[in-house]
Amino acid sequence: MVSVIIATRNESANIERIIKSLTSQTYSNIEIIVVDNGSSDNTQELARKFLSRDNVLHLPDYVDLSNVKNFRGAQVNYGVYKSNGKIIFFPDADMTFDNNLIEEAVSKTQKYDALYIPEIVIGKGFFGKIRNFERSFYNSTCIDAVRFVTRRYYELVDGFDEKNIAFSTDDWDLTKMLKQSGALVSITKSVKYHHEESLSFSSYLIKKIGYIDTFSDYISKWGADDEDVVRQFSVKYRYFTVFVEDGKWRRLISRMDLAIGVYIIRIMLGLKYLLNR
Repeated sequence: MVSVIIATRNESANIERIIKSLTSQTYSNIEIIVVDNGSSDNTQELARKFLSRDNVLHLPDYVDLSNVKNFRGAQVNYGVYKSNGKIIFFPDADMTFDNNLIEEAVSKTQKYDALYIPEIVIGKGFFGKIRNFERSFYNSTCIDAVRFVTRRYYELVDGFDEKNIAFSTDDWDLTKMLKQSGALVSITKSVKYHHEESLSFSSYLIKKIGYIDTFSDYISKWGADDEDVVRQFSVKYRYFTVFVEDGKWRRLISRMDLAIGVYIIRIMLGLKYLLNR
């Protein structure tokens, strides 16, 4: 069985879509658990249209959150605790998937312990094209993070570090813990679709800038000299190497209009990061 854990907060615009995508999978032996954290909209009610009440949980009813730094991590961890599957899948609520994704993941986890999923960003207008172009360079790099994990390895690392690592670098942290523990990692051919139709250029910048203050705990945990940390926060890797390594430079120069857009966004975020250091 595959346990799908969806962490939600005010996801009424997305929750039905992701559940329908999951229930349309070619692999049917799945359980879907929604763990909500204080939604003020009708996310929970919409989820219960498709799922039993026992599978739609309100985290504050079960977990003391007073010492929790990463609520998304706490939501997924509690969902895993309540789940039964040997494979854990934790997508974001604003995602959908190729119909054969879970079937492929089940097959791959016969050999591997954790899996990345290629991502296609679905956005609006030219900015949406820039976002999708940029994201395509990150698949299975240190900028990416796994989404499928065997229960054995998830429990071995105690899941997300909800007490010490804030949301934003928490998925990098989990991926690093898994690899450090010996997990074999691969990537699926099937893709996930990240729905950013409502995300504008300005709201994207505000969202990303809001993450800047969360980086210090992650860097402190792994060390500023850690190979992945150096790449994740270095100008050289984030602005050059990740776009040209493994022959990706061909894709970069094939769409110079989108490449210029990517660099404008990266420079704006980089300047803000430097100002906040």
